[in-house]
Amino acid sequence: MFEVHAPDYGYSRRLRLNTLIRLRWLAVVGQSVAVIIVAWRLEFPFPVSLCFALIGTSAWLNLFLAFRYPANYRLTELAALGILTFDVLQLSGLLYMTGGMTNPFAMLLIAPVIISATSLPVRHTLFLASLDVAAATLLVFFHEALPWYPGDPLSIPFIYIVGMWMAVVSSLVFTGMYAFRVASEARLLADALSATELVLQREQHLSALDGLAAATAHELGTPLATIALVAREMERDLPDDDKLREDVALLRSQSERCRGILRRLTSLPSEGEKHIARMPLTSLIDEVSAPHREFGIEIVLEPGECVGPEPVWRRNPGIMYGLGNLVENAVDFARNTVHVRWNWNEDKIRVLIIDDGPGYPPEILDRIGEPYTTTRGTGEATGLGGGLGLGLFIAKTLLERSGAEIAFANSTKPGLGAQVTIAWPRKALEFDEAEAFKPELLDGSGI
Repeated sequence: MFEVHAPDYGYSRRLRLNTLIRLRWLAVVGQSVAVIIVAWRLEFPFPVSLCFALIGTSAWLNLFLAFRYPANYRLTELAALGILTFDVLQLSGLLYMTGGMTNPFAMLLIAPVIISATSLPVRHTLFLASLDVAAATLLVFFHEALPWYPGDPLSIPFIYIVGMWMAVVSSLVFTGMYAFRVASEARLLADALSATELVLQREQHLSALDGLAAATAHELGTPLATIALVAREMERDLPDDDKLREDVALLRSQSERCRGILRRLTSLPSEGEKHIARMPLTSLIDEVSAPHREFGIEIVLEPGECVGPEPVWRRNPGIMYGLGNLVENAVDFARNTVHVRWNWNEDKIRVLIIDDGPGYPPEILDRIGEPYTTTRGTGEATGLGGGLGLGLFIAKTLLERSGAEIAFANSTKPGLGAQVTIAWPRKALEFDEAEAFKPELLDGSGI
């Protein structure tokens, strides 16, 4: 019923005790108000003292937990299950004394199951749902009379009671499934976006090495000059036959070599920096394909019909990672060959990645790009490691952030398998000299 790829229920996903305490206080207030109105405003006869005893038990548990644990304490799975089980039993006791399934408040039985579905594993939610159904079934046959006017007994047909039972059970199943799916997808999306942030952070750290190299060259320039000067003076003062003269000469030559390296780091001309920031489309395709040529699969680069000058892009870590991941995925599933084709015109830039593998199963074509989707051609669950799981989700997310439209399909040509089409508006990506040296463009954070 609740089948999904199991997420990791870590500490951060445990229920906060304070959340359950506040919800129970709300229940205590609501139950107390209902009992007071029915007992003293409507003056219906029913066991008021026993009802307040059950409500008091719930309030006492709240006070005990509030004083025993800090407000930000997070419950273990079993502790949360125990508290929610208590809530089901407490509410079932109140319903037993006030009409069972004839009581309109019987629908509140589904509340603990919804809470469990959003935060606890499937097995705990199924246990709580089973307990709920069992309690509702018993309340159909065993309960006190519904509070009503004295001397005017209320006769409720059994078929209506069965209808109430069916309403509770169907609401429990529907809302439980819905809450579980929404919460599970939100958790998976949060995991995937966290992984995306780690990828971008890594790219930014690599880009930051440029500035670190320049700063290092500046700071080391003075001590290296001092070392070279001292070594030169020592070499001049030593006699030609001194055994230390050769070592001093080596020290001076190596210091000069270090200074030469630092000069190259600090004297890159502006044209060279612009060249680094610029990346023609063909260079981009070649760069993202190169790391995957050593796995026994031939990668064929096929430029298509192009109109106008070649697009020149800003070097963008997000685009490079996204395209590289798609090429890697094609190589993983190809039998012999991967074709990378591209073309452009005045308005669009298109890249096609086609492999000769088994293609995408039809049942997952509409869900490709979602985190933790099943692997192509195997039907096995993926984790962080490969297939069509988190890596492809990250690639799709990064490319779409750059303005791309991505389409996954199976090739209609014999001998070819899956194909991915990536298309960008040309104006959105072409290199702008005026913006070339904005920090957010060079370090990848502007993706």
